[in-house]
Amino acid sequence: MKRLLIFLPYVPYPLMRGTYQRVYHLAEALGQHFEIDLFCLSSEPGDAAHLARFQGFCRRVRFEPFQHGPWAPFLTDRIWHPLPVTVRHWWSERVLAAFREFTAGQDYAVVDCCDLVLWPYVKAVFPAHRARVMDRSRVDWLFQTELLQTLKPGFFAMLKARENLFKIARLERELRRELALMVVCGPDDKTFLEHQLGPGERIFVLPNGANVGFFNADEWPARPTTGPTALFCGALDYTPNTDGLAWYFAAIHPRVMARCPDFKVILVGKNPTPAVRCFATLPGVEFAGEVPDVRPFYQQAWLQIVPLRIGGGTRLKIAEGLAMANPVVSTTLGAQGLELHHDEHLLLADTPEGFADAMLRYVNDAELRRQHAAAGRARILELYTWGALGTRLAERLNSLTLSQPC
Repeated sequence: MKRLLIFLPYVPYPLMRGTYQRVYHLAEALGQHFEIDLFCLSSEPGDAAHLARFQGFCRRVRFEPFQHGPWAPFLTDRIWHPLPVTVRHWWSERVLAAFREFTAGQDYAVVDCCDLVLWPYVKAVFPAHRARVMDRSRVDWLFQTELLQTLKPGFFAMLKARENLFKIARLERELRRELALMVVCGPDDKTFLEHQLGPGERIFVLPNGANVGFFNADEWPARPTTGPTALFCGALDYTPNTDGLAWYFAAIHPRVMARCPDFKVILVGKNPTPAVRCFATLPGVEFAGEVPDVRPFYQQAWLQIVPLRIGGGTRLKIAEGLAMANPVVSTTLGAQGLELHHDEHLLLADTPEGFADAMLRYVNDAELRRQHAAAGRARILELYTWGALGTRLAERLNSLTLSQPC
């Protein structure tokens, strides 16, 4: 088999974030098609305990200790440096030396790194490799642009954000020239990059999926709560999630409660911000926080809500929820990248009124919930298992031409 180097900015286990699930399951699936050398930056004290899990599908594995240094001061340092501060924050001369040592003398068909922050290392160690690939858990240029437009920070924060975006844009132009392939999670990522940089055949959309052996509706059949409930599941410190919850509780939740006073929304996720903890005190809210297993919550909720207004990156919860036969109400943006159709596999709505109406359609129609849950689950089993997605990625990596990217 061909040799593949995978370089990750974290040890993606336990599977506590969407990005971890994507990179772990894809790496595991690629292990069926390539001999893998895996190099991970390790910043959590328990990382070493998971080494054997990766050795099961990798030829060589190294967890390299890493801690971020302090953020560079804006006026005296950051503004004069060519790298975006969000990329520079991941740089370490010691890590560079360890990465050189790990890869010395190895012949890789493909060098695959995860996200923009690792590009300076790959560029330094493999300056002329003709099959350099980047898997983007999110496109930071798009993500930070949407943060700026949605959150509207103050003047100095706006200045710093625009300075970083200018440098990210310059780095993205370099990536367009240098990478043999860029793997993105959704068509919105591809559309944004092509709008900014022009059409590119080397952008490959590979959506996220679900571990359907774990999220298995046959083993966890629906056992809905007595009263109507909706589940929100996701990291409760991640800005797209906290922004979506702020929008939901300001504009949607009151509409739902006015028409269904016994309704409850259940919040599941780790690291809640103070604002999220305040939402937990509102009428009709049950706060579960970080839980050891989310499957009982999918099993019991009448529906799942995905009120996202900031896009880009991983969208795992819809795939997981539908794999558990849990019907979904989402914004169009929240479901981008998944071949799921409104009023067939799920309900889509982009206004507060429409979102509340969609939720109440499910609350008031058990047969509709059953139909959409069954159709959505069938779609996930057809298109979005990690094994199927890993095979698609392996085929694309194997098809890379070995001519120098132009």
